[in-house]
Amino acid sequence: MDWRRISVLSGIVMAMLVSAMDTTIINTTMPVIAGELGDRSGGGLYAWTFASYMIFTTVLAPIAGRLSDLYGRKKVLLGGLVLFLFGSALCGAAQSMLQLVIFRAVQGIGAGVMNPFPAIIAGDLFTVEKRGRIQALFTAMWGLSAVVAPLLGSLFVEYWTWRWIFYVNIPISIVSMLLLVPYREAYQPRPAPVDIAGAALFTAGVGLLLMTTTVSGGAAALCAAGGLALLALFGRWELGHASPLLPLDLFRDRSVVWLNVNGFLSNMALFGASTYLPLYLQEYALKGKDWAIFLSGVAMLGMTVGWMGASVPAGRWILKYGYRPLIVAGNVLQVASAALFLLLGRFNDFWFVFFSTIPLGFAFGILSTVSIIGAQQLVGPDRKGVSTSLQMFARNIGTAFGVTLMGAMIARAPELAEGFRWMFLYGTAGSLVSLATAFLIRTGRPAQEANAGA
Repeated sequence: MDWRRISVLSGIVMAMLVSAMDTTIINTTMPVIAGELGDRSGGGLYAWTFASYMIFTTVLAPIAGRLSDLYGRKKVLLGGLVLFLFGSALCGAAQSMLQLVIFRAVQGIGAGVMNPFPAIIAGDLFTVEKRGRIQALFTAMWGLSAVVAPLLGSLFVEYWTWRWIFYVNIPISIVSMLLLVPYREAYQPRPAPVDIAGAALFTAGVGLLLMTTTVSGGAAALCAAGGLALLALFGRWELGHASPLLPLDLFRDRSVVWLNVNGFLSNMALFGASTYLPLYLQEYALKGKDWAIFLSGVAMLGMTVGWMGASVPAGRWILKYGYRPLIVAGNVLQVASAALFLLLGRFNDFWFVFFSTIPLGFAFGILSTVSIIGAQQLVGPDRKGVSTSLQMFARNIGTAFGVTLMGAMIARAPELAEGFRWMFLYGTAGSLVSLATAFLIRTGRPAQEANAGA
């Protein structure tokens, strides 16, 4: 690997790291931030500091992928980094909860543009066999950020000021941009008019659907109805557009369709477990113990270990076995993991949860890596960006709805342990449905490739 590849890889890893960290860095510090901004309850805006970031981060990914196909990876990624840097500076300077919510949305737009590019650029620069190792590196960064970010946020609040939770992104983003300077694109973009109306319809439709995860009652029903109506209009609009935001002929390949469906269902079924298992540990195995919050986060590293263990050899496995056998294997492991978590209550200790998350991580390591590579290899070079980002979008949407459903089960259960039992019964059933869709993916293998340029 020459110095240009190392520089580019370091740049996209840093971009991914700051985006991932800002997903969770305010989790433990928002009460302090809200209190300093004059409203500990947030006047109803407390939850929106999380939701505004999440909604735009999710919805912008397919748009960014399509723009990268039209105008090139480097320009769009650098644009996302600039937006993220600008949004971070604004968040650090916020003087009210309303300002913070708006500025988090700006930050989320930048993060949404950035997020697909580690996978897209890795698809351009590395062969299928090497891509699994690169995905393992990305996984390690996400796992590291999930544990380190809340701790880092707490340290800033304790010893400095919460504003540095956001200001710290500025130098990291600048370094990331400098490391990307040597990037020479292997892919030649095909400029075309931007489908602005399609982007607006898609953003509004998906945004309203995602809002159902943060509101309830009649408001949720209205958001759902409005989101579905706008997405129906989006589909009709795309059929008549010369350069659609989401080329619908992308779905002529049955395997592309089922890879996205499987990604959505598998993440909706069980990915949210990593959000709630720390709560279970804090209430049972670690209750009253020193470092309970920290250790409950450490337990999730078992998932990261399993994920990396599957991602590293995944490129070789795809060349040897093809897509369908590996997706089936990943879903079988997911079903087994869900069934294993049904034993919570009999085995409540830290080590049971830690070791039980390893096969879950192994399952998602296979599913995510194989799906991303499949999304790239089953389409032409001019569709690779949008296909990759659409796969990530499907998984993220599934996660958002899965986390919401699991949270509702826990909230409505007569006691916490019963809520977790409902949650994993749902996870087992959902994983079985996801497994059924894996058999609809074709059995082909990607062709061997030479390395692309840097």
